[in-house]
Amino acid sequence: MSNHTHVVLHVDAEQAKSWSQEEVINRWHQVCKGNFLSNTWLDESLRRQMDKAQLQAVERLANDWRKRLFDISWFMRLLNEPIARQANEEDDCTGRFWEGRFKSQPLLDEAALAACMAYVDLNPVRAGIARTPETSSHTSIKKRAKAAKSNSQPKALLPFVGNPRSNMPKGLPFAFTDYLLLVDETGRAICDGNKGGISENARNIVARLGLTEENWLELTSQLERNFSGAIGKEHLLREYHLHIGQQRTSGLSASRRLLNAA
Repeated sequence: MSNHTHVVLHVDAEQAKSWSQEEVINRWHQVCKGNFLSNTWLDESLRRQMDKAQLQAVERLANDWRKRLFDISWFMRLLNEPIARQANEEDDCTGRFWEGRFKSQPLLDEAALAACMAYVDLNPVRAGIARTPETSSHTSIKKRAKAAKSNSQPKALLPFVGNPRSNMPKGLPFAFTDYLLLVDETGRAICDGNKGGISENARNIVARLGLTEENWLELTSQLERNFSGAIGKEHLLREYHLHIGQQRTSGLSASRRLLNAA
């Protein structure tokens, strides 16, 4: 969007912890320049000339960078900083560009994940700056639709791996064709203001997520109004708030009304 961004993230801390020191440094160098020590360490001929203290310093750096590579705050910092610099340069000004710190909302189940993805993908359509999801700028749905024409999925995005099953590969637990139909028909229903306008294909996946058509449309058009924190079914919300040490569980009424309906 022109004045804000929405990003649905999958944080894979276990994968980051399994990377070698070399992979951590190479990944960090893709987003930052690194420093003299890390660049020296990557050159095997120069690495052999480094003393013990230098090697330990590189190890400490790699440990810090490993944590940053699965830290949402660092992700947002690296995403927002170049946007802010470019905007300030275009406006010939200095100072803060973003109004405040980002807001992060945990997605606790498949229904919350699908609703949030559709909410984000349909942002330009709801705002009236795109007629269809696949023609909207800076959206995942546009990239996925373009890749689908060549029977592929974008490498930079988490892939769709089909419905949950045994030996489930890592990815989004939906069929891409189902999701594409769902977003398309949801966009039509939201624009038309017709809650009964979802097609049979879209209705099937909504029902499989344990939702009604009416609740789905409200979720994908007013997600941020209904939930200010974590998003998920009631029992998952309670478990999440217990896990983070909060006595009060926020979002219960919205969860009961929108996500617990079969």
